[in-house]
Amino acid sequence: MDLTQLRAFVAVAKEGNLTRAAEQLHVTQPAVSLQIKALQDYLQLQLFTRSASGMRLSNDGAKLLPYAEKVLAGMSEFRQAAYALHSTISGELAIGTILDPEFTRLGVFLKRLVETYPQLSTKLQQGMSGTVLQQIRAGTLDVGFYLGQPPDDGKTPCHSLALTTFNYRVVAPSGWKNRVAGQGWPSLARLPWLWTPPESAHHRLLSKIFNEHGVSANIVALVDQEPSMLDLVKSGVGLSLIRDSIAIREAHAHGLVIADAVSVPTELSFICQEKRQHEAMIAASFALLNAIWK
Repeated sequence: MDLTQLRAFVAVAKEGNLTRAAEQLHVTQPAVSLQIKALQDYLQLQLFTRSASGMRLSNDGAKLLPYAEKVLAGMSEFRQAAYALHSTISGELAIGTILDPEFTRLGVFLKRLVETYPQLSTKLQQGMSGTVLQQIRAGTLDVGFYLGQPPDDGKTPCHSLALTTFNYRVVAPSGWKNRVAGQGWPSLARLPWLWTPPESAHHRLLSKIFNEHGVSANIVALVDQEPSMLDLVKSGVGLSLIRDSIAIREAHAHGLVIADAVSVPTELSFICQEKRQHEAMIAASFALLNAIWK
């Protein structure tokens, strides 16, 4: 048994067809057939059954597929670790972080970064989305997380990688269902709002929406931390934007009310100065983060 046979096994299992598997592996169909036969002979198991539509995993094959995938993934990690020993990427990478580390997958990113490039160190700076953008443009941060796409405002242009999309929801205190149910932005603007500084994504997103509707928010408090905003909503002070996953959790746990007629779509991006995107340590960080999110 060798890796060539395992690759053939996984490819046929995923494609369900010898021809497509051969194309994926860049070999001939007879070569794939021989590799599957050799693996079955070695294991003394029937891994596939033929059907009108192609090749289908047998019960034994289905049980062994996850193990084959682990072996191939392990080999990929082995090659990556070996490559890291030859890596010349070194220095300190200053990273701007936002929101909570679990949402941005910061821990996984940093672990992969130091394992792959052991001569590279990192410096983290937590802040609001707009602050990260300002510091990247100023050169005090190398890369950072950002909500949305960097604006094309004539200032230092940025290169960005979209990692995921998500929605913000408008969350109201418990007992406010009759005040927010079915209400659009003009009606919601008249209710008390918890507002954020200009550097915040909340400020940027809501200002754009309210400007488009020709209304102004009824601001009762200015807050710069997401946990503080949530606490004030729970206390009955006013409305706030909250990420959809947190909004649903808090609605179940504390009875907070989600405005059902509106939502604010945005995306989590990773950014750097456009002119610096090909620098070795910056390009490496983009490639790793892209692989993690894919």
